[in-house]
Order: sequence, then structure tokens, then C-alpha cells
Amino acid sequence: MNAAKKSFQLLLIFSLSLILVGTNASAQDDDAQRLILATTTSTYDSGLLDYILPDFEATYNADVDVISVGTGQAIALGESGDADVLLVHARAREDAFVEAGHGLIRYDVMYNDFVIVGPSEDPAGIRGMTVATEALAKIAESGASFVSRGDDSGTHTKELSVWEAAAITPEGDWYISSGQGMGEVLTMSAEMQGYTLSDRATYLARESEGLALEILVEGDPILFNPYGVIPVNPELHPNVNAEMAQAFAHWIISLPTQDLIASFQVNGSPLFTPDSVPYRVAHR
Repeated sequence: MNAAKKSFQLLLIFSLSLILVGTNASAQDDDAQRLILATTTSTYDSGLLDYILPDFEATYNADVDVISVGTGQAIALGESGDADVLLVHARAREDAFVEAGHGLIRYDVMYNDFVIVGPSEDPAGIRGMTVATEALAKIAESGASFVSRGDDSGTHTKELSVWEAAAITPEGDWYISSGQGMGEVLTMSAEMQGYTLSDRATYLARESEGLALEILVEGDPILFNPYGVIPVNPELHPNVNAEMAQAFAHWIISLPTQDLIASFQVNGSPLFTPDSVPYRVAHR
């Protein structure tokens, strides 16, 4: 089956599920339905969810309970049936989640990128480098502090993959595995005048609040950061709110919500780029 035909069929399935959700909602009372969204700290810390979720809640008469954790923890919540839908960013792990039957299917939502940030003094001398592996090698060689998420998140997964690509095992007093979310790691890095890998959205949100770190390395294709939405499989986890999960997935990839994501900015800078199939089709 070619990609265009598959995309059309997926959109048709979503459209039918949306009709079913609307029909069921009209037959029920006015009590809001609960949706459990397991997502990353980056979508939460950036402020994106506060910006877009009120539209979903108003449209579908829903209360969204957001569980903001690392991607690994979010996927674990889906595997145990303790979340209805996932919004995460670690593509290989997302595909494995679906292939194992825990998720129905993964849909592209948006992307941004990762950046290496550090103090203005830049003791490792990485400013302006465009190859992330070479930048990490210089940080390791210099012994300058590097603060890792260390929390099995999508950002942590990406960081480890870049170290691996650089053929370096980060260890020693200079490498701090924090076990914290992105916002906390940025704060720690600033306090220690050290380096870290951050998603651009959370960095820009924190920079607007006065964070004393600068983007020193960006633009390497290895730092690409796509996000996907995955409804949890109700056949494997019958307790999940499958209809609302489908409605959420349909809503977040729809053109109005994609335009809403595109309009989310901090100090004039967009934090995410829409990338759903309907959005790409409409803008090609």
C-alpha cells in the first residue's frame, strides 16, 4: 500500500471515529469525559499544553489529566494501560510501542530540534560548531560540567545516541546524571555554569524567564526532534477511554490545531513546527 493511500485511509478512520464520539456525546449528559494524556516534560514546560488544551476541552466537553514525565515513563504508562493517549518524542521507542500492540498507530504531530546550551564563557570552546558529536567530544575533553537528564526521557535517549555516535562513554565527575526534567536540568546547568542538551522549546521558554545559558551548537540533522501522538490500544487495555483518545489524536493532527501549534511563540519565536499529514497536504 502506498503512503498516500494509507494516509487517506487513516484520516477516514479518524473521521468516522470523530463522528462516533460526537454521536455518543450528544446521547450522554453534560458531564465532561476524562482523558489521561501521558506526555513529555518538554510539551508541558514549554507552555504548549496550556495554550492548546483549552480548545480540546471546550470542543469535546473533556477534562484532560496531563501526566508530564519523560518519554520512557510515558510509554510505560501506556504499556500498563494507565494512560489513554501518548504525546511523546522518541521515534524508535514509539514504533516499538505500536509494534508490541500497546498503541493503535503513531501519527506525526510536530517537530523542533535539540540544541546544546552552555554558559556565555564557553569553557569547552564549542560556540558555533555544527557537528554535535564533535561538540560533545570537546566538552568531554575539557572536563567542563555537563548535566544529563538521566531520566529515560526522549531528550535523554537523544543525548545518549549522540554520545554513542561520538564513540564516547560519558563518565566522571564532570558528567552529572540528574534524573530531573528539562526545566530543572536547565536550572542546574545555569547554576553550575555547565552544558546540557535541551529541546529548543523548553530552552526558549526558560530563556524568556531570564535563564543564563546560551545556544552554542545547533543545526546538526542528528538533533532533529519529531513528536508523535499514539492512542493506547483498547483491545489490550480495555479500561482506556478509547473514543476520547481517538478524538484527541484527530484533533491534534487537524488543520485548526496545527495552526494553533504554529501560532505558539515566545518572544516572536515559534517553539514547534506543525507536521501532521493533513497539515503537510494542505501546505504542499
